[in-house]
Amino acid sequence: MLFYALTIFLSSFLLFQVQPIIAKIILPWFGGSAAVWNACMLFFQAALLGGYTYAHVLFERVPAKRGAQIHIALLGASLLALPILPNTSWKPQGSENPALLILGLLAVTIGLPYFLLSTTGPLLQAWYARNHAGAVPYRLFALSNGASLLALLSYPTLVEPRLDVQTQAWAWSGAFAVFAVLCALVAWRSRGGEHSTDQPEETPPAPPWTLRLLWIGLATAPSILLLTVTTHLTQDVAAIPFLWIVPLVLYLLTFILCFETTKLYWRWFYISLSVAALAMVAWFQVDGHSGMSLQKSIAGYAAAMFVCSMVCHGELASLKPHPRFLTSFYVSLSVGGALGGLIVGLLAPTYFDAYYEFPLGWVFAALLGAAAMVYRYQDFFSTMRGFAASIVLVALLGGYAGWWVHIQQNQISGYRHVQRNFYGMLRIQDEGDFTDKSRVRQLLNGVINHGQQFLHPFRRKEATTYYCAESGAGQAILTRKEGVSQKVGVIGLGSGTLASYGRKGDDYHLYEINPMVIHFAEGEFSFLSESAAKKEIHLGDARLTLERQPPMQFDVLLIDAFSGDSVPVHLLTAEAFALYFRHLKPDGLLAVHISNKYLSLEPVVATNAARMGVAALTFDDNRPESDDTCFGSTWIVLMAQSTLHARSDMAKMGKPVSAAPQFRPWTDGFSNMWSILKK
Repeated sequence: MLFYALTIFLSSFLLFQVQPIIAKIILPWFGGSAAVWNACMLFFQAALLGGYTYAHVLFERVPAKRGAQIHIALLGASLLALPILPNTSWKPQGSENPALLILGLLAVTIGLPYFLLSTTGPLLQAWYARNHAGAVPYRLFALSNGASLLALLSYPTLVEPRLDVQTQAWAWSGAFAVFAVLCALVAWRSRGGEHSTDQPEETPPAPPWTLRLLWIGLATAPSILLLTVTTHLTQDVAAIPFLWIVPLVLYLLTFILCFETTKLYWRWFYISLSVAALAMVAWFQVDGHSGMSLQKSIAGYAAAMFVCSMVCHGELASLKPHPRFLTSFYVSLSVGGALGGLIVGLLAPTYFDAYYEFPLGWVFAALLGAAAMVYRYQDFFSTMRGFAASIVLVALLGGYAGWWVHIQQNQISGYRHVQRNFYGMLRIQDEGDFTDKSRVRQLLNGVINHGQQFLHPFRRKEATTYYCAESGAGQAILTRKEGVSQKVGVIGLGSGTLASYGRKGDDYHLYEINPMVIHFAEGEFSFLSESAAKKEIHLGDARLTLERQPPMQFDVLLIDAFSGDSVPVHLLTAEAFALYFRHLKPDGLLAVHISNKYLSLEPVVATNAARMGVAALTFDDNRPESDDTCFGSTWIVLMAQSTLHARSDMAKMGKPVSAAPQFRPWTDGFSNMWSILKK
């Protein structure tokens, strides 16, 4: 048992440890968007399905000795994929479908090792049950989820702060080689067992197809809830770093509690709580969290997801089959997980213009909970009283679904446009009275304002939000000499506000990764069309585009691509800053927008400035929240020391910044989000 447990524990730990490692390596190639994680999750769940299916076929259809030989051969072949460092030829050019490109990259880079890790849990449990008569291997499943939870929690707290990504990849590759040897030994020791055929009358009947469908559904619902609640919390509630960890920890915890022992799932207690949870979530949507603290809102959604997942996973655990059919059971679970990832990660962004999968996830969870009750108590539901109860249940679920549709329609009805794609959901809304000079049009991404424009003809050209004349961005652009044209680069288009500073003879180059942002900036706002400057928009990740371009000789380069916790780390590294200065004139200015409610980005920028030997000034534009034109903002402007001496006006307006002692510089190989969390 110990030998099997050790191998399963190591495989599950590596399975979850490689996910943030590989995601962090490729994140810079795809703009640092949170959507990269959803695409990765889709691959992980699809690979898990493939691994579980392989384990099922190998266990059921292949003789034990032959199966062990095949698995050992694949383990040996997987070592050829090490180390797990992706080839730079996978970097996008800007026009590709990022989701499909990510799936292909992951398949080539970690496909076989990840596939074999995913087979370990069900395959070794099946081998253990086959070689140990009367053994109940499901506790090994709880052990594997415990290892997954440990990997998830240890990465941001222990691994990421100490090791760069290349070292992480090499260390993981070495640990995988150890796993491959262990797993090969287990396979070799398990090669002698065979299914018992001496007493066919004792072989349990195969699970019916209705039960298999129920398994899939009960696994799909929590998977959808996990991904949709994570998206909702990080985009529509609060852009708090690492908030995605909370739902994932609770999701894994429900697996551990339900499969460790049947004594921890109290059916009617959790069903009662789930009814209350569903009502609470609906109320949250109607009430809009008014009067509720941020902590209570997050706790409410997390608790609701935990309770509903407990019901689904508790019913799954109670419906698990005889160990003889263990592998087919795990295949059904993986089908459900992959379906959830497919729906949320690929289908919803493609076919939905809003986050409809969020309400659908709760409705589907309620439906599956009801289906589990009908299946479990089918003798009762076949009676007249049971039939009447079924009608009431269907009516309640139908009413709940209708309520959700009503809520969703109300939420999007007040917007001019609601659209989404791989990079998220954008909303356009107008605020203020039609006759009021303060009426504005806003571009929103979740809870983040990405720009707004006054609609009154006399105010349309005013720079607003974080880009007013008193801001660091405004100061960097307006310090030019009167009558002298300048070349300006802007990373992060938003509504195109910064183009309002453009004058005749100026040359503006705007870099934007999201084509939908460009569509709205050109069609819903007039900053670009009314700017007197020459303008060129570059679609694609800004850093990759700049790497391909010759030196642009910018007078000013503005970095404004940060949204809440979705910080594109690759735009803040030492290598990135070296690239920026390659594109600046010798006396050029680099302005970095670091306003953030939860992260302190100043040490990162200041350390880069100190390493490069350039001057750095902070521009804090502190304003009251009642200001409807400009928002409070913080920018850091970097320039050569000689430039600072020549521009005494800027030195008077800004505050010198010095590098934080003992702060480890961020590079393409190392970054640590924990180190910049605001207390």
